Amino acid sequence: MTAIHRMVDACREGTHPSCVGQVKSGWVIMGQIQVIPGYCLLLPDPVVPHLHALQGTDRCQFLDDMADLGEVVLQVTKATRINYEMLGNLEPALHAHVFPRFDFEPEGLKTKPIWMYDWDSADTFSMDQHGELFQKIQQTLFD
Repeated sequence: MTAIHRMVDACREGTHPSCVGQVKSGWVIMGQIQVIPGYCLLLPDPVVPHLHALQGTDRCQFLDDMADLGEVVLQVTKATRINYEMLGNLEPALHAHVFPRFDFEPEGLKTKPIWMYDWDSADTFSMDQHGELFQKIQQTLFD
């Protein structure tokens, strides 16, 4: 069982601490490590190994939900752009990373992949620190 499976199970059970809510294709969560403010993930439900395991309308729905989430994150964070990534190398289960990118990022990092940031020193998600952003994403996504 992958971390993606465990996160989806926690979302289903209502115990995932950063679960924004359920969309047609799965679950939206805020990243456990907020390496950049507003970082979210889309997790499919049911979990599948990769994008090509989804067929027809299910694949289109996942991609539409990912784009809709990106649009919400863009609007709420007032980011410059949104980066989308589906890697699956470390956790071999489909999941989409949605990263807002900002003009205020350090010059040496703003045009590089987000993975170049120091994730070990980044903020861990907490409602105390990220609750307002969480609520704005949730309200905008589900209004």
